[in-house]
Amino acid sequence: VCRQCFSKPIMFVIALVLCGHCFPVATLGKLFTMVSHKEFETAGKAPGLQIWRIENMDLKPVPKNLYGNFYTGDAYLLLYTTTAPSYYIHMWMGNECSQDESGAAAIFATQLDDFLGGGPVQFREVQNNESLTFLGYFKSGIKYKQGGVASGFHHVLTNDVDVKRLLHIKGRRAIRATEVEMSWSSFNKGDCFIVDLGKEIYQWCGSDCNRFERLKASQLAIDIRDNERNGRAKLIMVEDGAEPDALTKVLGPKSSITPAAPDNEEVETSNKKKAALYMISDASGSMKTSVVAQTSPFKQEMLSLDECYILDNGVDKNVFVWKGPNANTSERKAAMKAAEQFIKEKNYSSKTQIQVLPAGGETTLFKQFFSNWKDKDQTTGDRVPVDPSTYGQFFGGDCYLILYSYKQGSREQHIIYTWSGLKSTQDELAASAFLTVQLDDSMGGAPVQVRVTQGQEPPHLMSLFKGKPMIIHSGGTSRKDGQTKTGSMRLFHIRQSSSRATRAVEVEPSASNLNTNDVFVLKSPDCVFVWKGAGASEEEMVAAKYVVSVLGRQSTDVVEGKEPAGFWSALGGKKEYQTSPTLQKMAKPPRLFGCSNKTGRLVVEEVPGDFTQSDLATDDVMLLDTWDQIFLWIGKEANEVEKRESPKIAKDYVDSDPSGRHGLPITTIKQGAEPPTFTGWFQAWDPNMWDTDPLERIRAPAKL
Repeated sequence: VCRQCFSKPIMFVIALVLCGHCFPVATLGKLFTMVSHKEFETAGKAPGLQIWRIENMDLKPVPKNLYGNFYTGDAYLLLYTTTAPSYYIHMWMGNECSQDESGAAAIFATQLDDFLGGGPVQFREVQNNESLTFLGYFKSGIKYKQGGVASGFHHVLTNDVDVKRLLHIKGRRAIRATEVEMSWSSFNKGDCFIVDLGKEIYQWCGSDCNRFERLKASQLAIDIRDNERNGRAKLIMVEDGAEPDALTKVLGPKSSITPAAPDNEEVETSNKKKAALYMISDASGSMKTSVVAQTSPFKQEMLSLDECYILDNGVDKNVFVWKGPNANTSERKAAMKAAEQFIKEKNYSSKTQIQVLPAGGETTLFKQFFSNWKDKDQTTGDRVPVDPSTYGQFFGGDCYLILYSYKQGSREQHIIYTWSGLKSTQDELAASAFLTVQLDDSMGGAPVQVRVTQGQEPPHLMSLFKGKPMIIHSGGTSRKDGQTKTGSMRLFHIRQSSSRATRAVEVEPSASNLNTNDVFVLKSPDCVFVWKGAGASEEEMVAAKYVVSVLGRQSTDVVEGKEPAGFWSALGGKKEYQTSPTLQKMAKPPRLFGCSNKTGRLVVEEVPGDFTQSDLATDDVMLLDTWDQIFLWIGKEANEVEKRESPKIAKDYVDSDPSGRHGLPITTIKQGAEPPTFTGWFQAWDPNMWDTDPLERIRAPAKL
């Protein structure tokens, strides 16, 4: 059949691989005549996330305000672009999606990979078993909706309030909201639930759920209100036993609620003792694998640039495919299919995650299996000259509305970003929510709304400033007594994130806030210093020069270890600061885990995406792995079991490390007494963050 349908050799090879999916001939023909889909014209052109749904074997873009919503009967294609640029392609399959749809997603992923030059990292994602990379895109959590294209379900309109659904919220680090039957029998005392009635959104909290779970559920409820309802819905908090009449009218008389149950999923430390390495070859006419090494850790030299490899970590439901840049075309193109075949041969779970990695695009999870992994120095391309402007400057005590307009075809589209500083007041948060709705109304309800909290800015927002760093000043411009007066001494902490976005955040002018891996700008009444730590990048230095131009002064460059006396005296004297060199090349990025027994047994979960100080759960013990040492952070509300057992977990974590690390120091610290060696891993650490309750802070504007 394939020989009759396709005359071009490249088409013939790909079609042979896909015939196992039992596609109708007409469907294959339709897909393969579309080698460069029209949707690819905008793919990867700007930093950030793009999502398409598979509809009738075609790609249809998902509205940005519905990002994070997935129908369980569908398949999706996602592309994440960094500012470097580098690319990450994800195929997401719902538990109820058809074989045709999942196969179409695979074809489009291959075509998109070709369109972007074969350099993207590729992931196969399965509902409820998504990778941490995927989950990191959706800080407010992901929502599973029942149905799909085949059953007539389509994405709801922006302002559609004809909604009636019950969402079950699970997770503390990776938040998932699953649509369940609208009945009291779906509830339990240990979790949070969202009753979404369109104009009203009720967050119901079980009597046994804890503060951090309530906080995460609130963030997701606010995300539904702001993005799916454009701020038009009313958010109401409900405690178990205090349900209003509106809920019983929808759910009926309240019956007995199921007690809290322990989490059924097996959650273990992400590092394992064993993995195996195989080489892929098609020399015999079909894809074969041969053993390179039976157990980890491996040596980087085992990977030949002329071959493709499978790294088998099936015990942790992970399989990686590494594509050598000089491997033959058929091996590179068939990488995903080879991994799927490998999973079947090994009788692994169908939910096993697959990552396809080009040389130079290796993920942290892949590199951890090599004892000597070293990344090549990479450039990020030319910088755009900076024009002096106040755009990109924010005050941490204020809130902002940013309207971004762009053309899509002949139509003008709009995005409203609502940015709130970490020290903004409740009145400002409330006013910003009201003004966002007002602006949206004035534009006919057409704009996409995106709520942004300081420190969690999406790459697209960061890219709007034409290469300038985002500058966040201390204080605010709308205080009761007028604009906050700037201090005579000012210190800006400059750091580039993993997505290549650069921020300059004003911190307390103290030597303890310095960090050997970053750049700092110190402004005194007499002069301005640009201090470059030993591990800082040139991109951070360029950003520092722009900060100096904003301050309107000439600067003196200072290299770590050669500071003049005036530098230390301006900071109030020399003090201990973060001097670990581990962050310099970021070959092994730091990783943050939560140790919790809230589900009835002690489990460890990794925090997805770039972590921030707000990811430290005060009712948990957190484990921070900085590669050359381990920190155990004890939250003030952590219980005795977590405190007692977490050191053992830290030891087991190191002992089971597949890269063979041994004898790492394990430092235990307590909330409120963090040393610079710990706080230095977080940009712009705020020692006063926990002076106010984060749950009350997020709920106050949510009650509007």
